[in-house]
This record gives sequence, C-alpha cells and structure tokens, in this order.
Amino acid sequence: MKRFFQALKRFFFPPSDTKVILRILPLITVAFLVILFFAIANYAWEESNSTSFCGLTCHTMPPEYITHQDSVHAVVSCEDCHMGRDRLYVMIGRKVRYSWQTGTAMLFNTYEYPIIAKNMAPARQACENCHKPETFSKDSLVEIKHYADDAANTLTYTYLVVKTGGGTSREGLGYGIHWHIENPVFYYATDREQQDIPYVVVENKDGTRTEYVDVESDFDPASVSSGQLVQMDCITCHNRTAHRIENPQSLVDSLLARGQISADIPGIKKKAVEILSVSYPSEKEALDAIASLEQFYQNSQADMEQVKSAIATLQTAYQRTHFPDQKVDWKTHPDNAQHVDSPGCFRCHDGKHLTKDNEAIRLECNLCHSIPVVSAQNEFITRLEISRGPEPSSHQDSNWINRH
Repeated sequence: MKRFFQALKRFFFPPSDTKVILRILPLITVAFLVILFFAIANYAWEESNSTSFCGLTCHTMPPEYITHQDSVHAVVSCEDCHMGRDRLYVMIGRKVRYSWQTGTAMLFNTYEYPIIAKNMAPARQACENCHKPETFSKDSLVEIKHYADDAANTLTYTYLVVKTGGGTSREGLGYGIHWHIENPVFYYATDREQQDIPYVVVENKDGTRTEYVDVESDFDPASVSSGQLVQMDCITCHNRTAHRIENPQSLVDSLLARGQISADIPGIKKKAVEILSVSYPSEKEALDAIASLEQFYQNSQADMEQVKSAIATLQTAYQRTHFPDQKVDWKTHPDNAQHVDSPGCFRCHDGKHLTKDNEAIRLECNLCHSIPVVSAQNEFITRLEISRGPEPSSHQDSNWINRH
C-alpha cells in the first residue's frame, strides 16, 4: 500500500527533470476524471428524475405510475410536477429532502395508503413552465357520449360549451374559468384534500379585499392569518390531471364509445358498471367477477366472441383503475376539475359563501359552461343555445340558476 501511494505521488508530482509528456499526463488524467465525474453525475441526475425510475425502480407506486402513463401528461416527468424547475442547488436540496422521506419510508415500511402527495411544487414552477396563465383560451365544444342502463345500451350525446377563458383584463379579456389564475384569489381549507373551504379572499385591482365566508360553517376569519391562506393556482382545480381515475360509469361509456366493448351485447353497460362498482378484497377476486360475465351471457343471444373480448377489456381496465393493495380506486382522490363525484367548483360557488353585505360568490351553470343539451342518437341536428345572460344585477342574486 505504501508503494502504491509513493507511485501515485510520483505520477502526479513528477521530478523537474521528467519528460514533458509525463509532466502533462497528470493534468490530462485529472481533466479526464473531472469530465467523467460530471458525466456520471449528470446521467445519475437525469436517470433518478425519470418517470421510469420513480415509478418502477425507486419507490414503486403502481397507481401513480399507471394512471400517469394513461394521462395527457404522460410525457411530463414526475419531477417536473413534484419538484418543479428551479436553480440547480435548490433542486438538489429538494432531491435530498424527498429522497430522505421516501428512503426512510421504504426502510421502516411507513408508507401510508393511499399515498397522498404533500410536497407538490408551486404551479409557477411546474405547470407554468408549459402553460402560460395570461394566454386566452377560446370556448370549446365538448361532446360526451353516454350509454343507458337498458338492454339496448341506448346512446345519447350531451353537448356543452366550456368557457375556459383566461387572459388579462388589460387586454379586454380576463373572464371564464381561468379568470381565477389571472386574479389573486386566496382560500382557507380545513381538510387535507381541500374539499371544505369556509373562507375565500379576492384581492381587487384597487387594492381592497373582498372576503367570503361560508354562512353554515361558523368560521371566524380572525382565526387565521394571511400566511395560512393558499393562493388559487392550476392545481387547485386540476389536482388529478396526471393521475385521473374515471368512475365506472364514465369508464364504461368511454370503452363503449371507442368500440373496445361492443354495444351490441345486451345490457353490457349495466352489468359492467355493476361489477366495476364493487370493492373487491383482491385483484384476483375482481378479475374472477368480471370473467363471470361469460357464464351470465352463456344462454343469451349475445355474440360470445364479443363477450370474451369485453371481458378481457374490462379486466385490463380494472387493473389500470383499481389497486386494492394500495387502497386506490376512483373514490380515493377527489377530482376538483369537475363536480360529478366531488364538489369541485361548488366548494366555493355554492351560494353559501357571502360577504358581510350578503353578496354571494356567483352560482350559475352558464358561468363556466353552457347549459348542457342532450341529444338522441337518431337526432340529425342538435341546437345549442349560446347565452351570455341574463347576468344577475348583483352577486346577491345567488338563485339565478333556479330562476333560469
């Protein structure tokens, strides 16, 4: 060992009479090692921030990984949302902190189920790297296909115009759903999932503040400081955009609409929803329950090849939307971008949040989208009424939708 260190010393600190090439060689070696170190560090950094590493190698989370792969943000890496984009030293600090949290959880088996993210990066460091809040989005027509729970799986269409909006008021815009992002809106939630919001504050252009309190909550605004308020951003509504799980009704409608399940199978919509709505102790029991559809249709007039195909499709769909081991399914996490399975917009727009002058946060169905119109399959023309009013004369008129 002593000889090794002596040789190493002679290599890096050669005598003055050594050949030039041998005196330069240590510098070349050091430069090579430095480049190699940074190359390995860069590869390790990029690899450890990849979706495959997070979801399959480090701390395996099937619900999060699978739903992410099926989402519109599948090409966005985990760290883009959960760590955000910032200066390198800030990112390294976050990586060390998160690695400690997940590392100790794996070592001591202290993972909570279902897993709930507690350290999401602010939207300005995550979402706004791709999406610009000041951008105005035009109204968009949405078509929703719905199959009835009857023998014919009767198809109907629901049409509505979604008023995404956004933009800035100085450009003559600043309305629609994305109005909330351009304007400072703060709120206080009493629960971790932010489903109970008794207090909302809006900062007006003139510097004044408008406070709304849920009159049924007995909440005292003086009980919280401004530091406890959360500013509304993209994730306030789009909280499940990368990990959304459809409810059984919507899931089966989608499979039927895409032709992955044949609508010619009598009553398949009703049977599929019934099976997927049950909470099974294990995945095996769920797959067996889905497979029982073959016996159910054995003596019917259904095409058995179509039934077998439907069974395979439903089993795959179940495996990508239900995770008994991690206690995750469509009921686990509320999706605040809609108001079907959870309050969503109605957390604040419920007619109960009033100012001290009894002025309510607006409650109108055509505030965010037009009044939905349902059309039968045999209707060649569907008429949508695009109305910009009548607007209430004051926010105190919180019963607009009832009068409509």
